[in-house]
Amino acid sequence: MRIAIAGSSGRMGRSLIEAVLNAGDMQLAAALDQAGSPFLGKDAGELVGAPCGVTITDDFDSALANADCLIDFTRPAGTLAHLASCHKRGVAMVIGTTGLETEQKLLIQDAAHSIPVVFAPNMAVGVNLVFKLLDTASRVLSQGYDIEVIEAHHRHKVDAPSGTALRMGEVVAEALGRDLSKCAVYGREGVTGERDPSTIGFATVRGGDIVGDHTVLFAGTGERVEITHKAASRMPYALGSLRAARFLAGKRNGLYDMQDVLGLR
Repeated sequence: MRIAIAGSSGRMGRSLIEAVLNAGDMQLAAALDQAGSPFLGKDAGELVGAPCGVTITDDFDSALANADCLIDFTRPAGTLAHLASCHKRGVAMVIGTTGLETEQKLLIQDAAHSIPVVFAPNMAVGVNLVFKLLDTASRVLSQGYDIEVIEAHHRHKVDAPSGTALRMGEVVAEALGRDLSKCAVYGREGVTGERDPSTIGFATVRGGDIVGDHTVLFAGTGERVEITHKAASRMPYALGSLRAARFLAGKRNGLYDMQDVLGLR
Protein backbone atom coordinates (compact mmCIF):
# COMPACT_ATOMS: atom_id res chain seq x y z
CA MET A 1 0.00 0.00 0.00
CA ARG A 2 1.41 3.39 -1.01
CA ILE A 3 1.24 5.90 1.83
CA ALA A 4 1.63 9.69 1.75
CA ILE A 5 2.30 11.57 4.98
CA ALA A 6 1.33 15.18 5.62
CA GLY A 7 3.37 17.29 8.04
CA SER A 8 6.24 14.87 7.63
CA SER A 9 8.82 16.97 9.49
CA GLY A 10 6.67 17.28 12.62
CA ARG A 11 6.80 15.07 15.68
CA MET A 12 3.91 12.90 14.54
CA GLY A 13 5.06 12.96 10.93
CA ARG A 14 8.42 11.48 11.85
CA SER A 15 6.77 8.66 13.80
CA LEU A 16 4.58 7.92 10.79
CA ILE A 17 7.59 7.84 8.46
CA GLU A 18 9.36 5.40 10.76
CA ALA A 19 6.28 3.19 11.03
CA VAL A 20 5.72 3.08 7.26
CA LEU A 21 9.38 2.34 6.52
CA ASN A 22 9.23 -0.57 8.98
CA ALA A 23 5.95 -1.96 7.64
CA GLY A 24 6.48 -4.87 5.28
CA ASP A 25 3.22 -4.29 3.43
CA MET A 26 3.59 -0.54 2.86
CA GLN A 27 5.83 1.89 1.06
CA LEU A 28 6.33 5.61 1.56
CA ALA A 29 4.92 7.16 -1.61
CA ALA A 30 5.22 10.83 -0.59
CA ALA A 31 6.37 12.97 2.31
CA LEU A 32 4.64 16.34 2.39
CA ASP A 33 5.28 19.54 4.29
CA GLN A 34 4.09 23.12 4.23
CA ALA A 35 5.57 25.74 1.92
CA GLY A 36 8.62 27.38 3.43
CA SER A 37 9.60 24.37 5.54
CA PRO A 38 13.39 24.07 5.87
CA PHE A 39 13.02 20.34 5.24
CA LEU A 40 11.70 20.67 1.67
CA GLY A 41 13.96 18.85 -0.76
CA LYS A 42 15.49 16.62 1.90
CA ASP A 43 15.23 12.84 2.06
CA ALA A 44 12.28 12.03 4.34
CA GLY A 45 14.00 8.97 5.72
CA GLU A 46 16.86 11.08 7.05
CA LEU A 47 14.41 12.48 9.63
CA VAL A 48 14.40 9.04 11.29
CA GLY A 49 17.93 7.97 10.41
CA ALA A 50 16.94 5.77 7.46
CA PRO A 51 17.35 7.49 4.05
CA CYS A 52 14.73 6.11 1.67
CA GLY A 53 14.93 8.17 -1.53
CA VAL A 54 11.62 9.98 -0.99
CA THR A 55 12.04 13.76 -1.14
CA ILE A 56 9.93 16.02 1.07
CA THR A 57 7.73 18.28 -1.06
CA ASP A 58 4.95 20.85 -0.74
CA ASP A 59 3.34 19.91 -4.08
CA PHE A 60 0.35 17.96 -2.74
CA ASP A 61 -1.48 17.39 -6.00
CA SER A 62 1.55 15.88 -7.75
CA ALA A 63 2.64 13.83 -4.75
CA LEU A 64 -0.79 12.30 -4.25
CA ALA A 65 -0.80 11.00 -7.82
CA ASN A 66 1.34 8.09 -6.58
CA ALA A 67 -0.46 7.45 -3.29
CA ASP A 68 -3.26 5.15 -2.18
CA CYS A 69 -3.81 6.88 1.16
CA LEU A 70 -2.80 10.13 2.88
CA ILE A 71 -2.28 10.17 6.66
CA ASP A 72 -2.76 13.64 8.14
CA PHE A 73 -2.05 14.84 11.70
CA THR A 74 -1.59 18.53 10.92
CA ARG A 75 -3.77 21.56 11.72
CA PRO A 76 -7.44 22.05 10.75
CA ALA A 77 -6.82 24.51 7.89
CA GLY A 78 -4.09 22.33 6.40
CA THR A 79 -6.15 19.17 6.77
CA LEU A 80 -9.07 20.68 4.87
CA ALA A 81 -6.76 21.77 2.05
CA HIS A 82 -5.32 18.27 1.92
CA LEU A 83 -8.84 16.83 1.97
CA ALA A 84 -9.64 18.81 -1.16
CA SER A 85 -6.55 17.38 -2.88
CA CYS A 86 -7.48 13.82 -1.87
CA HIS A 87 -11.03 14.37 -3.09
CA LYS A 88 -9.70 15.59 -6.42
CA ARG A 89 -7.34 12.63 -6.80
CA GLY A 90 -9.61 9.94 -5.33
CA VAL A 91 -7.09 9.18 -2.58
CA ALA A 92 -8.19 7.63 0.73
CA MET A 93 -7.46 9.64 3.88
CA VAL A 94 -6.72 8.91 7.53
CA ILE A 95 -7.28 12.05 9.63
CA GLY A 96 -5.94 12.35 13.17
CA THR A 97 -6.07 16.15 13.29
CA THR A 98 -7.84 17.59 16.33
CA GLY A 99 -9.38 20.98 17.06
CA LEU A 100 -11.74 20.98 14.08
CA GLU A 101 -14.96 22.98 14.33
CA THR A 102 -18.38 21.51 13.58
CA GLU A 103 -18.48 23.09 10.12
CA GLN A 104 -15.06 21.65 9.29
CA LYS A 105 -16.16 18.18 10.37
CA LEU A 106 -19.14 18.49 8.04
CA LEU A 107 -16.74 19.10 5.14
CA ILE A 108 -15.00 15.82 5.98
CA GLN A 109 -18.37 14.11 6.10
CA ASP A 110 -19.27 15.50 2.68
CA ALA A 111 -15.95 14.41 1.13
CA ALA A 112 -16.50 10.89 2.48
CA HIS A 113 -19.38 10.48 0.02
CA SER A 114 -16.68 10.27 -2.67
CA ILE A 115 -13.56 8.90 -0.93
CA PRO A 116 -13.01 6.59 2.06
CA VAL A 117 -11.97 8.40 5.24
CA VAL A 118 -11.05 7.28 8.75
CA PHE A 119 -11.46 10.29 11.06
CA ALA A 120 -10.78 9.82 14.76
CA PRO A 121 -9.49 12.00 17.60
CA ASN A 122 -7.03 9.29 18.61
CA MET A 123 -5.63 6.49 16.49
CA ALA A 124 -4.02 4.45 19.28
CA VAL A 125 -5.53 1.00 19.62
CA GLY A 126 -5.37 1.18 23.42
CA VAL A 127 -7.24 4.48 23.55
CA ASN A 128 -10.00 3.14 21.37
CA LEU A 129 -10.34 0.13 23.65
CA VAL A 130 -10.67 2.64 26.51
CA PHE A 131 -13.58 4.28 24.67
CA LYS A 132 -15.35 0.91 24.71
CA LEU A 133 -14.57 0.39 28.40
CA LEU A 134 -15.88 3.87 29.21
CA ASP A 135 -19.22 3.08 27.60
CA THR A 136 -19.60 0.04 29.83
CA ALA A 137 -18.35 1.80 32.97
CA SER A 138 -20.67 4.76 32.44
CA ARG A 139 -23.74 2.54 32.21
CA VAL A 140 -22.80 0.61 35.35
CA LEU A 141 -21.76 3.71 37.33
CA SER A 142 -24.64 5.87 36.14
CA GLN A 143 -25.84 6.80 39.62
CA GLY A 144 -23.89 8.13 42.59
CA TYR A 145 -20.64 8.83 40.76
CA ASP A 146 -19.16 12.18 39.73
CA ILE A 147 -17.28 12.05 36.44
CA GLU A 148 -14.12 13.99 35.60
CA VAL A 149 -11.89 13.78 32.50
CA ILE A 150 -8.26 14.68 33.18
CA GLU A 151 -5.71 15.02 30.39
CA ALA A 152 -2.07 16.09 30.08
CA HIS A 153 -0.02 16.94 26.99
CA HIS A 154 3.23 18.62 25.99
CA ARG A 155 3.67 22.38 26.06
CA HIS A 156 3.35 22.70 22.27
CA LYS A 157 -0.23 21.42 21.98
CA VAL A 158 -2.47 24.26 20.83
CA ASP A 159 -5.99 22.96 21.54
CA ALA A 160 -7.59 22.16 24.89
CA PRO A 161 -9.14 19.95 26.02
CA SER A 162 -7.56 17.41 23.70
CA GLY A 163 -9.66 15.77 21.03
CA THR A 164 -9.27 12.48 22.86
CA ALA A 165 -10.53 13.97 26.13
CA LEU A 166 -13.53 15.45 24.36
CA ARG A 167 -14.30 12.12 22.72
CA MET A 168 -14.07 10.43 26.12
CA GLY A 169 -16.59 12.95 27.41
CA GLU A 170 -18.85 12.30 24.45
CA VAL A 171 -18.73 8.54 24.99
CA VAL A 172 -19.64 8.97 28.66
CA ALA A 173 -22.41 11.47 27.92
CA GLU A 174 -23.92 9.29 25.20
CA ALA A 175 -23.95 6.27 27.52
CA LEU A 176 -25.72 8.35 30.18
CA GLY A 177 -28.20 9.93 27.77
CA ARG A 178 -26.76 13.40 28.28
CA ASP A 179 -25.76 16.18 25.87
CA LEU A 180 -22.08 16.99 26.45
CA SER A 181 -22.52 20.52 25.10
CA LYS A 182 -24.93 21.18 27.98
CA CYS A 183 -23.32 19.25 30.83
CA ALA A 184 -19.58 19.82 30.30
CA VAL A 185 -17.63 22.01 32.73
CA TYR A 186 -14.26 23.10 31.34
CA GLY A 187 -12.90 25.17 34.20
CA ARG A 188 -13.47 26.02 37.84
CA GLU A 189 -12.29 29.11 39.69
CA GLY A 190 -13.37 30.97 42.80
CA VAL A 191 -16.47 30.07 44.77
CA THR A 192 -18.18 27.67 42.40
CA GLY A 193 -20.67 26.12 44.80
CA GLU A 194 -21.25 22.42 45.18
CA ARG A 195 -20.66 20.19 42.21
CA ASP A 196 -23.70 19.51 40.03
CA PRO A 197 -23.86 15.70 39.81
CA SER A 198 -25.17 15.84 36.25
CA THR A 199 -22.02 17.56 34.93
CA ILE A 200 -18.93 16.05 33.33
CA GLY A 201 -15.80 17.96 34.29
CA PHE A 202 -12.61 18.47 32.30
CA ALA A 203 -9.15 19.30 33.62
CA THR A 204 -6.25 20.15 31.32
CA VAL A 205 -2.51 20.04 32.00
CA ARG A 206 0.11 21.38 29.58
CA GLY A 207 3.81 21.03 30.16
CA GLY A 208 7.15 19.55 29.16
CA ASP A 209 7.20 16.73 26.65
CA ILE A 210 4.18 14.73 27.87
CA VAL A 211 3.01 12.73 24.86
CA GLY A 212 -0.53 12.15 26.10
CA ASP A 213 -2.12 11.02 29.37
CA HIS A 214 -5.88 10.59 29.75
CA THR A 215 -7.90 9.51 32.78
CA VAL A 216 -11.65 9.33 33.33
CA LEU A 217 -12.44 9.38 37.03
CA PHE A 218 -15.69 8.02 38.44
CA ALA A 219 -15.76 9.29 42.04
CA GLY A 220 -18.38 7.71 44.27
CA THR A 221 -18.94 7.45 48.00
CA GLY A 222 -16.05 5.52 49.49
CA GLU A 223 -14.53 4.46 46.17
CA ARG A 224 -13.05 5.73 42.92
CA VAL A 225 -12.83 4.00 39.57
CA GLU A 226 -10.19 5.35 37.18
CA ILE A 227 -9.75 4.32 33.57
CA THR A 228 -6.41 5.57 32.27
CA HIS A 229 -4.34 5.49 29.10
CA LYS A 230 -0.78 6.80 28.98
CA ALA A 231 1.27 7.10 25.81
CA ALA A 232 5.04 6.79 26.20
CA SER A 233 5.67 7.77 22.58
CA ARG A 234 3.80 8.72 19.41
CA MET A 235 4.34 5.29 17.88
CA PRO A 236 0.96 3.89 19.09
CA TYR A 237 -0.78 6.65 17.13
CA ALA A 238 1.33 5.90 14.07
CA LEU A 239 0.74 2.14 14.21
CA GLY A 240 -2.99 2.69 14.69
CA SER A 241 -2.99 4.99 11.67
CA LEU A 242 -1.42 2.28 9.53
CA ARG A 243 -4.09 -0.10 10.74
CA ALA A 244 -6.70 2.46 9.66
CA ALA A 245 -5.06 2.81 6.24
CA ARG A 246 -5.17 -0.96 5.76
CA PHE A 247 -8.85 -0.93 6.71
CA LEU A 248 -9.56 1.56 3.91
CA ALA A 249 -7.89 -0.55 1.21
CA GLY A 250 -10.45 -1.49 -1.42
CA LYS A 251 -13.16 0.81 -0.08
CA ARG A 252 -14.68 3.31 -2.50
CA ASN A 253 -16.07 5.81 0.02
CA GLY A 254 -17.48 6.20 3.51
CA LEU A 255 -16.70 7.88 6.82
CA TYR A 256 -15.27 5.60 9.50
CA ASP A 257 -13.58 5.89 12.88
CA MET A 258 -11.27 3.61 14.85
CA GLN A 259 -14.19 1.76 16.42
CA ASP A 260 -14.99 0.60 12.87
CA VAL A 261 -11.36 -0.23 12.17
CA LEU A 262 -11.06 -2.36 15.31
CA GLY A 263 -14.48 -3.98 15.03
CA LEU A 264 -15.68 -2.51 18.34
CA ARG A 265 -19.11 -1.36 17.19
